[in-house]
Amino acid sequence: MTSVHKSLAAAALALLLTGCGGKPKQGPPPPPTVGVVTVRTQPVAITTELQGRTDAFVTSDVRPQVSGIIRRRLFTEGSRVRKGQPLYLIDPAPYRAALAQALAQLQSAQANRVTAELKNERYQQLVKVNAVAKQDADDARAAAGQAVAAVGEAQAQVQTARINLHYTNVNAPISGRIGRSSVTVGALVTASQTDALATISALDPIYVDIQQSSTDLLQLKRQLAQGGAVPDSAPVKLKLEDGTDYPLVGKLEFSEVTVDASTGSVTLRARFPNPHGLLLPGMFARAILQQATRPDGILIPQAGVSRDPKGNATVLVLAPGNKAAQRPIVTAGTIGTDWIVTSGLKPGERVIVEGLQAVKPGQQVKPMEASVITGGTAPAASADTALKLTPEQQKQAASGNAAGGGGGSAGGGKPSR
Repeated sequence: MTSVHKSLAAAALALLLTGCGGKPKQGPPPPPTVGVVTVRTQPVAITTELQGRTDAFVTSDVRPQVSGIIRRRLFTEGSRVRKGQPLYLIDPAPYRAALAQALAQLQSAQANRVTAELKNERYQQLVKVNAVAKQDADDARAAAGQAVAAVGEAQAQVQTARINLHYTNVNAPISGRIGRSSVTVGALVTASQTDALATISALDPIYVDIQQSSTDLLQLKRQLAQGGAVPDSAPVKLKLEDGTDYPLVGKLEFSEVTVDASTGSVTLRARFPNPHGLLLPGMFARAILQQATRPDGILIPQAGVSRDPKGNATVLVLAPGNKAAQRPIVTAGTIGTDWIVTSGLKPGERVIVEGLQAVKPGQQVKPMEASVITGGTAPAASADTALKLTPEQQKQAASGNAAGGGGGSAGGGKPSR
């Protein structure tokens, strides 16, 4: 039998054994590949996104200070007005007549004062030579004083009449945008009425009143007191009702000194520039404000944080020997796609953030930087990724693909996360 025939016989025997159920013996599967990140500290801004509503910077109701009939309306509803600009004209005829009457009374009082003062001077001279009774001299002196007082009263009445005549022009108390008018020409208005003729709102700048839970505010103040965070005066950003970002930034003005008993929240007020009038009073918005900065904060991707049955946050860290160890942590909110970790991790430790579903605590793993594993899957044996594997891993991957008909064998396929 030639060597060729011997080779064919050996191959036929191998095929026969394989057809009878013989399987090649395989070793233990390699440890799963996981993506890890190294813990490091960095300044972390403590930001909060809260609901709020816009409010006018200054609001003033326009009310009449004298009674009368509205003769003219001197503004366009919804337009901008300036301080002192005439808005309404109340019928001035009665007040002009009142001013004329007050002026006439003043002239009469001034004439009476002249007569009384001259009589008083004569009587004071005559009483020195006993030409008149002392009582008459005293009466003349008192009459002169009353005449002077009457002149002062008449002058005050003239001034009052002039003020009332001036008030027939209802002027704008502040500059801003005026709303609709509640009265029309010909309406009767009174000085004591409670209904405003119109309302003026100053909208540049504009306030945004934000509601924050008193619990969150208390936690922030405790962090500041313990030195866990430092105060920050960073600007406030605004997100409008349609989800777009307001292009200008604002500044936090103050926080309310009392807690609303019905909602358990505290009002924070921010001021935003509003040169184009885009923000109107009463609009809903979401304010993103930076209240403090933690100088030694730790950020961990959310994909690497799990929850135990009690709801506590846990992570898998690399123990000696590249074994996965479960570690409880404490978080304090999120920034983007990362959790802020306040305790449970130290700088330099490595946390598993990809391939968690294929790993159990205590299991040995093969760590790689999280950026190597895309989408949470381990690299397969392809021409692109083979350069990142050791020669032994390349052989195992190749044999696994061949034995499985292209499917993944132990350590050779793509482990699920």
